[in-house]
Amino acid sequence: MQFIDKAKIYVEAGSGGDGVVAFRREAHVPRGGPAGGDGGRGGSIIFEATTSLSTLLDIRFKREYRARNGANGMAKKMAGASGQDMIVKVPVGTMLINEDTGMTIADLTTDKQRVVLAKGGRGGRGNARFATSRNPAPTICERGEPGESFNVICELKLLADVGLVGFPSVGKSTLLSVVSRARPEIADYHFTTIVPNLGVVQAKDGRSFVMADLPGLIEGASQGKGLGHQFLRHIERCRVIVHVIDMGASEGRDPIEDYRIINDELAEYKYRLLERPQIIIANKMDMEGAQENLERFKKEVGEDVEIFPISAITHEGLDLPIYRIADLLAQTPEFPMDEEEIQEKSVLYTFEGDSQPEFNIHNLGNGIWEVTGEKIEKIVAMTSFVSDDSFKRFALKMRNLGLDEALRVAGAENGDTIRILDFEFDWMD
Repeated sequence: MQFIDKAKIYVEAGSGGDGVVAFRREAHVPRGGPAGGDGGRGGSIIFEATTSLSTLLDIRFKREYRARNGANGMAKKMAGASGQDMIVKVPVGTMLINEDTGMTIADLTTDKQRVVLAKGGRGGRGNARFATSRNPAPTICERGEPGESFNVICELKLLADVGLVGFPSVGKSTLLSVVSRARPEIADYHFTTIVPNLGVVQAKDGRSFVMADLPGLIEGASQGKGLGHQFLRHIERCRVIVHVIDMGASEGRDPIEDYRIINDELAEYKYRLLERPQIIIANKMDMEGAQENLERFKKEVGEDVEIFPISAITHEGLDLPIYRIADLLAQTPEFPMDEEEIQEKSVLYTFEGDSQPEFNIHNLGNGIWEVTGEKIEKIVAMTSFVSDDSFKRFALKMRNLGLDEALRVAGAENGDTIRILDFEFDWMD
């Protein structure tokens, strides 16, 4: 199966159905009055995490998701049907980011966890809702509210407890294959692993954890070099980092230099990876010169660094590091993301205070003015210009928002054209 861990999609929730203007006219029914029903609610787009998927392949090749619109209202105060919600299933560990704002909408980390990604618009009200003692037979109705729509970046970050990092060909895949039932591809060339592999490791005392074999890093990976930079994001959720080093120097590299380079790359990456517990697995101890390299390595890095010499090929020395990893996991809680990053990007909805303008006025020249703003555009989109009552209600709303005064101050004159969305109005002071 092709491994896909990032995808860009477009979501558009359903718009609400339009309310209608209708009157009840039946024989022998006095005071029939207004009887226009409300429109139905638009369908929402809901994302659900599931353990039955392991990649974002399904949504990679379906780029657009549109929910159904609500049905229009009907006479006799009958409401329109609501649009059906669209449920999109993604792997556990998927993070959803609004591409337009850069804000994280949701982080789906448990099975069957759901989030309403794009909310459907409410249905417009029929004229029966606008009847008052002063206006018992209104000819006012609303159009349905538009559904939310935006571009979304889906990122899959593996939910592994332990991440294996290191240069290519240091034995990470071999180690994972002998301590778990995972069967990653193993060969005698670089970048054999081109996708992350997961395996469940069980210590002899019964404790178990999930270990991820990540593609090999190289110098400059945090800036985008090699394959490893594509998968650094998967280390973010790991609570323990296992640094695998080829102590036999089979590739002609210096183990001390390898250790320094990989740690530098982890330090350059976000989320403070070096603050997490890290142990060193000195692999390929069955090779000639490995013991001398290990002694030199210990002197260089100091006694504070935990080092476990093993040979993944011969299965020697595997028990001690597995026990130690299990101990570290028992005492290490989930590592939080950077606090400033969370505060900056994890807000889903924000309250717009009075200090933020509700609209902006742009002078396009030649007596044409364009008014933009989420609130005022929503009012226009939901206004049904079918009667004098509707125009009067719309004009009153614009006046209450302060648009009349703002246009006057901006220099609008009688006969100028005011453009909002696809509508144009003549300005009369």
